[in-house]
Amino acid sequence: MGAAPIIVYPPATSGGRRVRADGEILGVAYSAADLEEFLRRAGIEDPDLREEGLIEWRGGGASAGSG
Repeated sequence: MGAAPIIVYPPATSGGRRVRADGEILGVAYSAADLEEFLRRAGIEDPDLREEGLIEWRGGGASAGSG
């Protein structure tokens, strides 16, 4: 894949961040645990949220918004 396979969008007013993988919405993450679960469901075992190239963080990184 050319771009990061996972996109985490900026926090919404609700505080959650929309998560997309390969063009499919996985859900809205309200915490790092939520995001890790979405990634596991997408087939990424033991995801490292700070791994370079895994996640395209829009509107801040792993500590922005949810966490």
